Amino acid sequence: MRDVAIVAFAQTDHLRRTDELSEVEMLMPVLHQVLDATGLRTSGIDFTCSGSSDYLAGRAFSFTMALDGVGAHPPISESHVEMDGAWALYEAWVKIQTGEADTALVYAYGKSSPGQVRDVLTRQLDPYYTAPLWPDSVALAALQAQALIDAGDTDESALTAIATRSRAAASDNPHAQLAGDVPAGDYLVQPLRTGDCPPIGDGAAAVILAAGDTARALCARPAWIRGIDHRIEAHGLGVRELTESPSTRLAAERAGVFERPVDTAELHAPFSSQEVVLRKALGLGDEVSVNPSGGALAANPVMAAGLIRLGEAAARIHRGESDRAVAHATSGPCLQQNLVAVLEGESTHA
Repeated sequence: MRDVAIVAFAQTDHLRRTDELSEVEMLMPVLHQVLDATGLRTSGIDFTCSGSSDYLAGRAFSFTMALDGVGAHPPISESHVEMDGAWALYEAWVKIQTGEADTALVYAYGKSSPGQVRDVLTRQLDPYYTAPLWPDSVALAALQAQALIDAGDTDESALTAIATRSRAAASDNPHAQLAGDVPAGDYLVQPLRTGDCPPIGDGAAAVILAAGDTARALCARPAWIRGIDHRIEAHGLGVRELTESPSTRLAAERAGVFERPVDTAELHAPFSSQEVVLRKALGLGDEVSVNPSGGALAANPVMAAGLIRLGEAAARIHRGESDRAVAHATSGPCLQQNLVAVLEGESTHA
C-alpha cells in the first residue's frame, strides 16, 4: 500500500442562501485556495474527482458545468460520484494506490437553498414501498432518535447538550453557518427540536491528496490516511436496528480505528441523535474531542459535509492540534452508508 496524505484543505463560508452565486462561482475560491496552499497548478494534478447531486441542482449532468471551475482543457483525468465528496476522496485514494496518479484534487459542493431539501432527500428511499409515502429526512431521523430514547441510550436533555456543545465549538470556526448560543427551539418532529437538526445551506470544499515524498514536499505535516473503508446497510429501514450502526463499526475495524486511541473525531452526524449512535459504534470516550469544528450541526452543505469532516480532521493534524484522528462521513437515511478514515501526523508514522 502506498502512503497517501491529505496535504491541503479549503472550504467556503457556509451560508443559508447564495442566490447570487452559481456552483462554479461558489467553487472557484476553494479550488484556488488548495492549489495555492501547495504551490501546485491544475497541470500538476494527476487526477480530479468530484462529488455532487443532480437532484439538488435540478438538472442532469450538472457536475460538468462545475468543471469550468477546474479547467478541463487541456484534457484532464477526471471522475465524478453522485454522492458526498468523501466518496470522491475514496475513489481518488484508490487511483493513487494503483500507481496511476501521485496527486489528486477532490472537491464537492451543494446548494440546498433553491429547493426543499427535505423533500429532495426522499428520492433516495426505496422507490416501491417507502418513497411513495414521502417521509422526509427529519421525520426519519426522529424515528431513529425516538428508538434511542426508548432503548435508554439517550434522552432529550442529552441531545440538547450535544447540540449546545457543537454550536459552542463552532464559535472558533469562521466558516460555520450557525455558532454560539443557538436555542433548542420548538419541536420540528418530536423528539427532535430545531437545535437537534442541521441548518439548510450552501457550501463547497476541496482537498488535495498526494503520495509519499510528494506529500512531504507539499505540506509541512501531512495528514496520512492510515486506513479508509466504507460499508452499507440494508435499504429497507424496517430490517435495520436503528439504534446501532454495524456498517460504521465494520468500516472502523477495517480502517484500523481500534488499533490505537484517537484524540479527535470529526463525525458526520447531521442530527444530534446520530452522534449517540456513532460514538457507540466507534467506541469513543469522553477523552476524545468530538467535532471541534462544530460538525454538521453547525454547517451541513449536502454532498460536501462528509468531505469537510475529513478536511477538518486533516487540518487539525496540519496545525499540530491532533496526532491521530478518525473522520466519518455518511450517506442515505438514518446512517445507511458510512465511510471511516484514520488520519495520522508524521510523528505517529509507523
